[in-house]
Amino acid sequence: MEKDNTTNDLLSNLPKEILGHIVSFLPNESSMETILISTKWRDLWNETIVRYGTKQDITNVLANFLTSFDDFDPLKHPRKLQFHYDQDYVLLATIANSTKLQLDFNISLLKKEFIIENIQKHYELQFKLNEEKKITYNVFSLKSLYLKSISYLTSEVASSIISSLHHLENLVIISCNGLKSLSIDSNFELHKLKILDCLELKFLHLKTSKLKSFQYRGSLPWILPEFHFNLSEAILDFRLGPNCGRIMSKDFDATLLTIKNSQALTLCRWTFEELIWPSISPPYGCFNFYKLRELCWIDSYHKDEYCMDALFSFLKLCPSLEQLFVTIDHESYSAGKPNLLLMQSTKCTKLEHLKVIKFMGFTCRKDEISLAKCLIQLIKGKVPKINTSDGSCLDLDFIK
Repeated sequence: MEKDNTTNDLLSNLPKEILGHIVSFLPNESSMETILISTKWRDLWNETIVRYGTKQDITNVLANFLTSFDDFDPLKHPRKLQFHYDQDYVLLATIANSTKLQLDFNISLLKKEFIIENIQKHYELQFKLNEEKKITYNVFSLKSLYLKSISYLTSEVASSIISSLHHLENLVIISCNGLKSLSIDSNFELHKLKILDCLELKFLHLKTSKLKSFQYRGSLPWILPEFHFNLSEAILDFRLGPNCGRIMSKDFDATLLTIKNSQALTLCRWTFEELIWPSISPPYGCFNFYKLRELCWIDSYHKDEYCMDALFSFLKLCPSLEQLFVTIDHESYSAGKPNLLLMQSTKCTKLEHLKVIKFMGFTCRKDEISLAKCLIQLIKGKVPKINTSDGSCLDLDFIK
């Protein structure tokens, strides 16, 4: 057991008020690191306000909680709130700084069977960030909101809260069981959207004209971008496959246009083969990812063999690529037999700017060597170091 050195630490022995004043001079990211110093420092950050009420009280309680925060003295009031409402439910709120708030719609276990039954119910969320509300959190111009574990029971409350945020720039939605349909309407401020592990989501409607970063991890829903926007960063981690029946390439065209000018892109092989390639392959015209600098490619094996045709067809569309990361996930969804026409139909484009190559998840060094040899044929100029899954570098003289 690690011994607490508080007794020998003069700084930690100072009164709470003085410690809080010291922390106030640190940047928020650095100040959080003080929890590693000792138990006393951790206690400063973990102090929690506990409140009780009803679901209808949540917006008022949160507003009061935010109002008590002081940028110049971040430990003047507790940064965590535990709100118990309607006897069986708990909302956990944490302020990172005056612009960041995390809400975890945790559920107590007092009536376990009833709660689980309601958590599993399907529900829809409609977030409208443009509406005027009586209660707003504009006091601190809240810019980042993290929503976790919303359920059927708390969906209405979540929608009410987010509709009161007029300056929100970054929205994160995590692990919302039962969420079937999500609609986000923000014509102004929203620049970043992250949706992780909402595994039952089947429909995603985006009315977000200013969106620059979109990160998604989970099964592919039906995505409808109502406005055209150019993403600079797009993480489309659909390795779990489609989640709404048969999606055709034409159904993905609107999403394809949003990622065309991305500088950083994460993409699964099956998404390219099934949803992108049919729309851009000849004779449909010339399509390139001219601005793409960083590619994270998620691949899988087909009948215990690795086929690199899809990757190389995609790389030939990326003349400005600087960093390439290839991840093998043996459980990643595969649509079926690889398309053998990919390599034959793609015009060769040399990679003149590639500086970083990293393989991850490969279990066979032979496959890494084969892929490296083919990559070298695409590179014009100096070949970068190629890092393998075990952390070593391939000997380029050997593989040539």
